[in-house]
Amino acid sequence: MRGPSGRAGSRGEGAMAGLYFEDLTEGRRFAHEIRRTVTEMDNMLFSNLTMNPQPLHIDRHFAENSEWGRPLVNSLFTLGLMIGLSVQDTTLGTTLANLGMSEVKFPHPVFQGDTIHAESEVVSRRPSRSRPDAGIVEFQHRAFNQDDVLVASCRRQAFMRRRPAEA
Repeated sequence: MRGPSGRAGSRGEGAMAGLYFEDLTEGRRFAHEIRRTVTEMDNMLFSNLTMNPQPLHIDRHFAENSEWGRPLVNSLFTLGLMIGLSVQDTTLGTTLANLGMSEVKFPHPVFQGDTIHAESEVVSRRPSRSRPDAGIVEFQHRAFNQDDVLVASCRRQAFMRRRPAEA
């Protein structure tokens, strides 16, 4: 079921914000409105949950004596946040799986207290060869800090639901 916004429904279980494969046309751009300030707890919790003991992330005194002068936010947290900021506008409830990420770059560090915002673009798409109810969409994601400095980018391949046939 689709509403006037073109958004997906979840088989009568309530509306979902995600878009179907057919809605994700090449060149479509999204400026994601949700922003997120990164906290010390985010960095500590993520680094510890992923068993990453890098002192640049979890040891303030060590990091203060580094070239950065303060702790760096774990880059894999930044990657996850960048993609997470895109979900509400693009794939919420309509993605089947992430197939991969490529060209992952972190051109500028993220620090505790930075506020991250993101944008996405559909760079390619094709119907699935094995599943007629799905397609593969490649997104280019970019994340910026509060000063609009690019802090992360990647290409993500997502396995997306196709719009169900009307009953």
